[in-house]
Amino acid sequence: MKIRNVVILKDVVADLNDGKTFYDQQGSGVGDYYWDSLLADIQSLIVYGGVHPKICGLYRMLAKRFPYAIYYEVADEIAYVIAILPMHRNPAWIEKRLKDRG
Repeated sequence: MKIRNVVILKDVVADLNDGKTFYDQQGSGVGDYYWDSLLADIQSLIVYGGVHPKICGLYRMLAKRFPYAIYYEVADEIAYVIAILPMHRNPAWIEKRLKDRG
């Protein structure tokens, strides 16, 4: 599957900010490292978009350095990032969050 572009939806920015806020409290620079790591993971969708398993009807890519999952869909060679959610949450919470955005 060829991906030409990645689009991050507005709700995803809030997801990223929530994670950054959490990691900012863990130590100096950790939030920035989280932010940069997740953006690098998102950018990798240009190469790897569409190869991940589907969960709740969306592709799910696990972040490389943090316990987060990036949920996305692909249409017309564009990967649309729908959510970035922490993996430590209850699966029912994750499923509800994804359905609320769908």
